[in-house]
Amino acid sequence: MSRLRGLLIGSALGLLAAGCASFPEQPAPEGWSAAPQLTPQAGPVPELPGELPKSPGQGQQPGQQSTVPPPQGCKDFSPAVVGTCLNPVSGVALIDVNQTTGAVTALATERATGRLLRVTKDVDPVEVAKFDVDASGDGGLSGLALSPTYPEDQLVYVYVTTATDNRVMRIAPGDVPKPVLTGIPKGPAGNRGALAHDTTGALLVATGDAGNPALAANPDSLAGKVLRIDGAGQPARGNPTPGSRVLASGLRSPGGLCVAGDGSKTWVTDAGASADLLYRVQPGKPLGDAAWSWPERPGLGGCASLSNVVWLATGGTPGTLTLPMNPDGSFTGKPEPGLTGEDGYGRLGPMVALDDTTALVGTVNKNPGGTPVSSDDRVVIIVRDGGPPDSKD
Repeated sequence: MSRLRGLLIGSALGLLAAGCASFPEQPAPEGWSAAPQLTPQAGPVPELPGELPKSPGQGQQPGQQSTVPPPQGCKDFSPAVVGTCLNPVSGVALIDVNQTTGAVTALATERATGRLLRVTKDVDPVEVAKFDVDASGDGGLSGLALSPTYPEDQLVYVYVTTATDNRVMRIAPGDVPKPVLTGIPKGPAGNRGALAHDTTGALLVATGDAGNPALAANPDSLAGKVLRIDGAGQPARGNPTPGSRVLASGLRSPGGLCVAGDGSKTWVTDAGASADLLYRVQPGKPLGDAAWSWPERPGLGGCASLSNVVWLATGGTPGTLTLPMNPDGSFTGKPEPGLTGEDGYGRLGPMVALDDTTALVGTVNKNPGGTPVSSDDRVVIIVRDGGPPDSKD
């Protein structure tokens, strides 16, 4: 059977301290020092004892009934479920695996409530921070990423829609959240954002167009872009245009941002004007034609760039999609659905790869059109079909 290995974060990490967000009008309070510039490094690589948590119907013969009982209230019997009874989840991140018990701990954000939560199976969620968000349209708390040196600094970054703008915030243990990058345009739509780190440690920020496509084409605007910044919100070293935060432009309402483990490929999902879109990010170039488009609009959310596929979560239809991929990033076939029906967890939003066959995801079944169960919304570890042969015994 598959086992959960290659998890990104070392064990024995400290817990984040709870805090309440403030939103000053200036980009940063006077006297606030920037985050130290640390070199990303891998911590110890834990392995979850026993078999990898599975989706309820995974590995069963056609027509065979699942042996996992249905949820009872907030109690979910699937071993793959990490957190339960949340509001629709907008961001997820793995922070710890207990090597003795195998318990997985993660962070999750809720778009509409503005809550950042720490979740562990069969433990009530713990509020780490709560942000005053404007959740109208597609705004709210919509992006989450750990510092690339999280085992050392325990810093967490989030993307927030406030009453006046969209912005990136940084959360440190024992401190209130601090603004990193403010003034990202806000509008009646196009306020979603997504965060990820590249292999150099720079923070990538996907921003919406604030309902104005002209802003996405304007090189002087932060809207409708993939930005690349350092821990203080300044343009990262090596950006295509010195002094500019812009890596690529042309987004409308991004849902997910993902970087290949070797740094060779970066992808961003977007809700375009007439289709859901997957773009490959080419530094210094407009996003241009999409690598793939879906006129039927499955509701693309998070993504994972793996060795032989791009794996996509869908929030409009239940399950995932995988696009078979060559090493150069070209696609070798059509999108293949997975985790549909009884073998899945319904509609999925954020996604973060844990290794080449597994990902951490959040569900969005309480959104309009969803069919939630009693334990929704949830944070779940999922396994993709057709993983590398060495992922199985």
